[in-house]
Amino acid sequence: MPHKKIDYNLISGQKIQRTEALADGVFAVAMTLLVLDIKVPISDAIHSEADLLTALGKLLPTMLSYFMSFMTLGIFWMAHSSQYSYIERTDRHLNWISIFYLMFVSLVPFTTAFINEHDNYRLSIGLYWLNILMLGILIYIHWSYAYRHNFIASEFDKEAINKAIKKRILIAQTLYAFGALLCFINTNLSIGVILLVQINYAFAFSFRKKKIK
Repeated sequence: MPHKKIDYNLISGQKIQRTEALADGVFAVAMTLLVLDIKVPISDAIHSEADLLTALGKLLPTMLSYFMSFMTLGIFWMAHSSQYSYIERTDRHLNWISIFYLMFVSLVPFTTAFINEHDNYRLSIGLYWLNILMLGILIYIHWSYAYRHNFIASEFDKEAINKAIKKRILIAQTLYAFGALLCFINTNLSIGVILLVQINYAFAFSFRKKKIK
């Protein structure tokens, strides 16, 4: 009896757990790498408590960018994780969208280090914002593809969830773009606004406890 021909592209990338495990691993590594940019003050330059305090104070901008980027990764990890709370099926195309998304996740430590070294230049702000923009575009495409191909579990109100997720991404990206554009006025102001946007999305609480079904 002849074997039935099967298209490999139709059978590959069917296991959601593998994508989630990869995402968790990449995010964990990227979040850990952020701390490597914080350098301990050199002992030879420290001769008193005052010197140590001064050296520690010089680390504050680096600590701030670490905090900002850690929240960035946390926000985008939550976005990816939240989508998989509703996605029940996948395919190789959706997996590849996730992989490209994770590629920009792994770039965050670099763009963070870049902005640490050149925080007074608009180009460094633009590069950091471009990293955030690509994350936003790809997580939007990721959800749109899953929604369009009916990968969302039928137990949920698909239309309501679709609108909520897309609205959040679009508003967040608009706010990030506004913050980035402020670099033409002042780079520190731009960084401050981007940080405030992240704090808003990281610590915003909802008083609606009802689960969407």
